[in-house]
Amino acid sequence: MNDYTKNILIAAGLSMLVIAGWDYLYAFPKLAQQQKQAQPAQEIDRAQSAPTAQAARQTGAAPRGTQAEGVAARPAIKTRADALAESERVTIDTPSIVGSISLKGGRIDDVSLKTYHESVDPESPIIVLLSPESSPHPYYAESGFLTAETEGAPILPTGETQWTADRRSLAVGQPVTLTYDNGRGLIFRRKVSVDELYMFTVVDSLENHGEKPVTLFPYLRVTRLGALESAGYTAVHEGFVGVVGEAGLQEIKFDKIEKEPRGVKTVKGAGGWLGFTEKYWAAVLVPEQDKAIEARFSAADNGPIKAYQADTVAAPLTVASGATGAVSSRIFAGAKVVDTLDAYKAQGVERFDLLIDWGWFYYLTRPMFSLLDSLFHVVGNFGLAILFVTVLVKIAFLPIANKSYQAIAKMKEIQPKIAELKAKHGDDKQTLSREQMELFRREKVNPAGGCLPALLQIPVWYSLYKVLVTTIEMRHAPFYGWIKDLSAPDPTNIFNLFGLIPVDPTQFPVVGPYLWLGVLPLVMGVSMWATMKMNPEPADEIQRIAFGWMPVIFTFSMGGFASGLVIYWTWNNVLSVAQQWYIMRRAGVKFELWDNLKKSFKFKTA
Repeated sequence: MNDYTKNILIAAGLSMLVIAGWDYLYAFPKLAQQQKQAQPAQEIDRAQSAPTAQAARQTGAAPRGTQAEGVAARPAIKTRADALAESERVTIDTPSIVGSISLKGGRIDDVSLKTYHESVDPESPIIVLLSPESSPHPYYAESGFLTAETEGAPILPTGETQWTADRRSLAVGQPVTLTYDNGRGLIFRRKVSVDELYMFTVVDSLENHGEKPVTLFPYLRVTRLGALESAGYTAVHEGFVGVVGEAGLQEIKFDKIEKEPRGVKTVKGAGGWLGFTEKYWAAVLVPEQDKAIEARFSAADNGPIKAYQADTVAAPLTVASGATGAVSSRIFAGAKVVDTLDAYKAQGVERFDLLIDWGWFYYLTRPMFSLLDSLFHVVGNFGLAILFVTVLVKIAFLPIANKSYQAIAKMKEIQPKIAELKAKHGDDKQTLSREQMELFRREKVNPAGGCLPALLQIPVWYSLYKVLVTTIEMRHAPFYGWIKDLSAPDPTNIFNLFGLIPVDPTQFPVVGPYLWLGVLPLVMGVSMWATMKMNPEPADEIQRIAFGWMPVIFTFSMGGFASGLVIYWTWNNVLSVAQQWYIMRRAGVKFELWDNLKKSFKFKTA
């Protein structure tokens, strides 16, 4: 076993096993726990599901000393259809979304994505993102004003306020204006418009017909009750997210926010955005980019149902008697399409592309996506684009790989001399090591020549992994045959005889996550076994056993990985075999794959 093979297998193997082990041992159990918590809770009575007054204050959006509505006590849980029917609504219909705005509270609490379905079946239901407060999975956004006054405070709109609308529908280029008159000299208007994608623009204004000036704090708030139904990938951040001022990117898991003092984390700065992100979708608040804000991420403990909230409060707005004041903000509710986020970034939403979790290797992952996306637009299939990217990566590493394989060839040439040294100094390990180093120096051989290619390929592999499991462009992207979604594991499974037995082994308790083993992972395992047979087995018995089991471990580890990643790894193995054969042939060194394969199928006789 040469150094190149050892290093690349150890380095890549450790990285894969860490990710796979974390997913199986932590992410999947955590996912099961979250899904259990998020089950529709018709059996939970209203007393159990209502946040306490203290919890509501903790999750309110107001700065210290102000009066805030916070998270209201949760009403009795209803079906989503019944929850939508309990209040008058303004319908939303654009090329990208369908839904409605509730006139009770003036909330954007009904958004579904018209162009995305729950499964690869085009007849499956479309994705539901936002839902009303009394639905099984409440998730909604709102805006408005708060007051700092404790006595004689003006009556402000709340979640129970009934608004009136100037039109019954909201469409691109056809905004709707909601109005509320508090009967005490203040008229509130909320003009809502929407673009052809996923961005709402909300202008909250106040007409002061009273005798005194009024000072209010503009706020934005996005709330979800209950745990997020996680996608189960630890490599993808899901939870709170935001970029506020100079504080940089904030990514906070739901369980982590609960460990903050009083369950609240506050960030201050000018501009930015914040909200909730899932694997492919997000609901994000975008305040005015040139105004200072106080942004908060918070959680309220409410027994079996937790309330999570991201909110902002801006500097006070003072409206004189007889005057009108207004504040404009935006709310994003939709799919995290790369081009879409880049377009909003170009429109002034600072670093909005970071809504996608590009990972540690941002400056490698973004170009990897751009390369894949560009090739896709040429060849028309992301699977083919992955094959071409693999070839391009091989070409990029060709100079380094050539030197590595040449080092391997030289190592093969001096194997007889190394054997002589071992025979001569076998019992004196210190002398043997010194003599071997002297031999390497004389023959100009670098025994660690294979390390650099192995190390350089790890971030490339990781960047492709991130692109496949993070970007929505890969979601439901088909290859050929039975692979209908490159971002999902191979749907076939050897443990149910590839579908002949009507059972899903991956759902078995405890062992289910380890039983993702379809056709592609098996082919990958065979290709990896072939790459290991390109060189003689190691003389050390422990190494021989360890590397003998490596293809089996990799096969099971990658069984639950995205099909696109398995295709990349398999094709990479095939290209590695071809590349080493060519270089070995040019170097005049015997290519031992075929002989080693023949030996593997020969049985030893007594």
